[in-house]
Amino acid sequence: MHVVIIGAYGSAGVAVAERLSSHVGENRELDRLTLVDDGEPGGGLCILRGCMPSKEVLSAASHRYQARHDERLVGEPPEMDLDAVVSRKDEHISNFAGHRRSAVHSIAERDGVEFVHGTGAFVDDHRVRIDPTDDGRGTVDRREPYEVDADYVVVATGSSVNVPDLDGIDDVDFLTSADVLDATELPDSGVVMGFGYVGIELVPYLAEAGVDLTVVEHDDRPLDEADPEFGEELLSMYREEWDVEVLTNTHEQSVERTDDGGVRLHVEHHGDGSALAEPTERVVDADELFLFTGRRPTVDRLGLEHTPLEPEEGWVEDTMRARDDDRTFVVGDVNGKEPILHVAKEQGYAAADNILADVRGEPLEEYQPLHHHVMFSGAAVYPFARVGHSRRTAEKRDLDYLAVSREAADDGVFKTKNASRGRATLVVDAADGTVLGYQGLHYHADVMAKTMQVAVKERMDVRDLPDRAYHPTTPEILDGLFREAKAKLD
Repeated sequence: MHVVIIGAYGSAGVAVAERLSSHVGENRELDRLTLVDDGEPGGGLCILRGCMPSKEVLSAASHRYQARHDERLVGEPPEMDLDAVVSRKDEHISNFAGHRRSAVHSIAERDGVEFVHGTGAFVDDHRVRIDPTDDGRGTVDRREPYEVDADYVVVATGSSVNVPDLDGIDDVDFLTSADVLDATELPDSGVVMGFGYVGIELVPYLAEAGVDLTVVEHDDRPLDEADPEFGEELLSMYREEWDVEVLTNTHEQSVERTDDGGVRLHVEHHGDGSALAEPTERVVDADELFLFTGRRPTVDRLGLEHTPLEPEEGWVEDTMRARDDDRTFVVGDVNGKEPILHVAKEQGYAAADNILADVRGEPLEEYQPLHHHVMFSGAAVYPFARVGHSRRTAEKRDLDYLAVSREAADDGVFKTKNASRGRATLVVDAADGTVLGYQGLHYHADVMAKTMQVAVKERMDVRDLPDRAYHPTTPEILDGLFREAKAKLD
């Protein structure tokens, strides 16, 4: 049995390789494992252009925000040295990416495993053309393109920037998240399209760097996955703490260049968002357009036209097997399910296990992840975390639930940390007290996500959870939620 992984440097691809590599060799399930990736440099999106470099630059923004926000400190707040910010980011990311490449190359040192630095594409259902580069970075001697017959193919090619179909977009320059992470100079003003994960994280960074921002938000509020009060709180934070103009219930109509080299975005504002609201037109002028409009699966160079695969909604089952081909598995961003690093890794392990199960003639298991998201909003000073159910998702599932909420300002510890904005909500089963979910938008909410992941995953009764955090530490907000939930249950 021969397995080919296209996209072996990314989080999902390396997880598949890691799990399968110990099953390759004489008298084992697999005879051969071929890893293919053309990364320049290799390392995967999260390391090179995603969560790791963004948190690196956000740390500078968080320090500046806290310095200028603390009335106990006098004098002008320091400016961010973008040259220094980017230089340190590049140094750290280079080390992280080097570690990832070393891990992949170490896997390829095992008998029956090879790594090809190059591209892979289908020429038939399970026939893959491999085009090596000529720099000798792979573990095979071939330099010319060749074809292999694979028993299983794993597609882990990640995602690419999504450029929306907007009138005039091809005629203007714009900066993506990758451009922002590398920028040592930024404009005086900007208009932001896209206020999801990327926009929510990078807008405060740009504001702390001195960019005057206008943000377009399609709905009443940002933070779609959270209960409404969290989106409202985030909206207030960005307007009040970072002086960002957020245009809600607003949709882009067209964009054009201005005579002075800037951009002009034509938008339509829909009032309160109701169907009866009469839309009004508005023009936003800025020096630069920031495009944070999400990502799309990278399938362009895979030769899918030579296969029965059709990359559309639902094309990959929860087993990670392609709907239209039993021996093709699709993991990570490219399957369009959930573009988050820990999910990509878990999908990779699930796909590997299911390939081995299929080889043995055993049934495949579906991957059902526990909802576990952390977003470094508010310049990472006020991150958002959600584990398990929100009120809204519990209602959709028709669960009999009890929800309790707490403001960060209710706990003195947040005042002593000079970060008293935000809130948290705990959702438990109304009958037996099982912890169903947690949402937090407050200082250190990211740190509490792991604690709440354990509580939700292990289906713990809130009455069994200790409500005494070491004083004064920020988990006291959890103690307050636990106590209130216990009181209501009793």
